[in-house]
Amino acid sequence: MKKIGLIVNPIAGMGGSVGLKGTDGEIIKDAIKLGAKPVVPKRVGRFLSHIESKDEIYLLVAPGKMGEDYVKNKGFKLKVIGEIDENTTAEDTKRIAKLMLEDRVELLIFCGGDGTARDIFDAIELKIPVVAIPSGVKMFSSVFALNPKAAAQIINTFVEEATDTQEKEILDIDEDAFRDNRLVSKLYGYLVVPKIQNLIQNAKDSSKVGRTIEENKYEIAQQIIETMEEGTLYLLGPGTTVKSITDQLKIVKSLLGVDAIYNKSLVGEDLNENGIIELLDKYQKGKIIVSPIGGQGFVFGRGNKQFTPTILKRLGKKNIIIIGTEEKMKSLSCLRVDTGDEEIDKMLEGLNKVVIGYKEELIKEIEC
Repeated sequence: MKKIGLIVNPIAGMGGSVGLKGTDGEIIKDAIKLGAKPVVPKRVGRFLSHIESKDEIYLLVAPGKMGEDYVKNKGFKLKVIGEIDENTTAEDTKRIAKLMLEDRVELLIFCGGDGTARDIFDAIELKIPVVAIPSGVKMFSSVFALNPKAAAQIINTFVEEATDTQEKEILDIDEDAFRDNRLVSKLYGYLVVPKIQNLIQNAKDSSKVGRTIEENKYEIAQQIIETMEEGTLYLLGPGTTVKSITDQLKIVKSLLGVDAIYNKSLVGEDLNENGIIELLDKYQKGKIIVSPIGGQGFVFGRGNKQFTPTILKRLGKKNIIIIGTEEKMKSLSCLRVDTGDEEIDKMLEGLNKVVIGYKEELIKEIEC
């Protein structure tokens, strides 16, 4: 049997729908006050539902809501390791990861975001491979599986056959700066992951700045502005390409948040899920404008979790406009979504138009 560890960050991703862009430190208290609900139970549940080799896995799990609660009575032979209090911290993750390392686990699964990845690195460095179930808000690091199902597929392969490994980057994202509309990141370290084609995401590419890129963004913005419909609410996702639209309209937009314009005037800034729903109730007709993350291709599920499954279902695929510079789109083999809801992911997948310039479109496929 393969001895595999599992550690879950129970608060990972809770800041997404309420627009807080993370849950590091004391910010989780603000997320709870705003009505944030845990997202990891569904993520871990989806991961476990795709594990095919339970009889060949001996699972070492963190106690309670850090692991045990999700796997008991699921058919695994397991052992609970370590102790935790009611309020869990990064130190719990580090301590339990070290205990699992001492117990000679062959691979460590963790569920969380970039902050959890940093904690795991602090504890184990490059000593054993990891599989990361993406459950945070941003997840710009390249250690994460594409989605929970992909994480399970990696485990199935790892159990059944010898797999090569590779080192993947962990990015240290300054959440305070991120909430202040500044993307400040640096390389924090590396973790070893199984090398399995097309199941691990890439790191986020920085937006390139140059005359031709800026001209391209200007052309995209021109196209969007000319085709905007009167009486329609436009929900603008994060990023410099989307921000070029408001720049031309002489509107101040949050770089890393979701903002709303109606009849080319700002009606909502740095919105969370509730703020978006209130505006949709008021204006009835709405569209989303988003740009995929460079290097990764995620349209939804990374850095814009204010667009929840509830909102995406309400607006539907026909009311989503995807934009991206020609250079960015050429570097992506496909687009991806990881909304946390399989039904919505399926609704979004397939061929889509992407606006790449003035009266220029590209057909790109969205895969789950």
